[in-house]
Amino acid sequence: MKKEDIRKFYAETAASRSKWEKMNRFYHKSLEGYIASIIPEGKRVLEIGCGNGNLLHTTKPSYGVGIDFAPAYIETASKRFPDLIFKVDDVEELQLNETFDYIILSDLTNCLWDVQTAFHNIKKLCHSQTRIVISQYNYVWEPILLSGEFFRLKLKQPAQNWFSNGDTCNLLELEGYQVIKIERKLMFPKYIPVINLIFNKFLANLPIINRLDLVNLIIARPLLSDDQQYSVSIVVPARNEKGNIENAIKRTPAFGTHQEFVFIEGHSADNTYEEMLRVKEAYPDKDIKVMRQSGKGKGNAVREAFEASKGEILMILDADLTMPPEELPKFYDALRYNKGEFINGSRLVYPMDKNAMRFLNLLGNKFFGMFFTYLLGQRLKDTLCGTKVLYKKDYDQITRNRHYFGDFDPFGDFDLIFGAAKLNLKIAEIIIRYRDREYGSTQINRFTHGWLLIKMSAFAAKKIKFK
Repeated sequence: MKKEDIRKFYAETAASRSKWEKMNRFYHKSLEGYIASIIPEGKRVLEIGCGNGNLLHTTKPSYGVGIDFAPAYIETASKRFPDLIFKVDDVEELQLNETFDYIILSDLTNCLWDVQTAFHNIKKLCHSQTRIVISQYNYVWEPILLSGEFFRLKLKQPAQNWFSNGDTCNLLELEGYQVIKIERKLMFPKYIPVINLIFNKFLANLPIINRLDLVNLIIARPLLSDDQQYSVSIVVPARNEKGNIENAIKRTPAFGTHQEFVFIEGHSADNTYEEMLRVKEAYPDKDIKVMRQSGKGKGNAVREAFEASKGEILMILDADLTMPPEELPKFYDALRYNKGEFINGSRLVYPMDKNAMRFLNLLGNKFFGMFFTYLLGQRLKDTLCGTKVLYKKDYDQITRNRHYFGDFDPFGDFDLIFGAAKLNLKIAEIIIRYRDREYGSTQINRFTHGWLLIKMSAFAAKKIKFK
């Protein structure tokens, strides 16, 4: 088959596309729902191979563009969705020249003539935070799909490219993209109420079993980097940490164009707030802000301090200093060199000081790490390390999307992790050495807080995986 034959096939079948989509409406509606849940409303969205425009419309873009090389599709889509822009264009000979927040290639890798050229060309449509969303068939479904064509249950296709996820990820890597995560969905592509609940809502989301799902969703980002420096706000939430406040200043190395320390105190009984004020006066050369949180819990303290922070990069440094402040430049460099967009500390690799973490806490941290790696589709070994670093502009997006999960996390760690995952930020981990605290005692109750973390994890599983 030649590329001209592919063009001819889609030109000839454009008129009957709507009929076949209605026959398989559950599959198409499911796919539209999956992709729309990935893309926040109000973004600049491009769909390549847009067909009749249904999927692009479902994403509710502030500015939506669809391209397809079949003029009949573009004519139909333009009439159906006049608020969107549709153009005749071929991604392998791309004429379009503007940037987008999200670029969709849905069921396209299986029919393109040269997928690597397509990935190469769309790089010019990307800015540093663009996300590429690719859906493709699971190649193990080939016999079933061919049978469906034989019995006229689906539109007969020209010879297909049966890309595995590994094949697609390899081409993305070759063309300068980084895969953020892979999701698998839809085990039974026809709607039968009880069957849908068992297979598509439950079994399709379980590890190993989901390898049989029909739909593979790959989310990637372009690797665009520069050597820019940024201003930094280091947020230090503290409760009963008087003996550690000054060391947070003394031990933090100089990095970034400007450092702002934001100390926020949480109803201490040991004069922590007064110590913060003393340290601010003792170090006039440092930009130090002192606050008292209005509510309770570390989550509330971090949110209020982040809102008051002026830096382009936001950092959390727990006042117990068990995560050494000397390690903060590693987090800063990982973010500014685009190694990740949400940088998380990992305490579970290097040997720990003897009293740094109790055994049950260690087991709990390991469990949550494995569970969240499955839940988010990204490697996350230590969910509860207090040090988390991200751009202020990304935190502002997390804040705007917080209604999706609600105010459910008194600790703040899960709120940031879930928010970052919902925005498809690339998570990277910095391995650190976890030290004994030099002052005070831990404020974590293993059983009460452990049960709360389990409930929050179940809530997140429902919102992220089993929705």
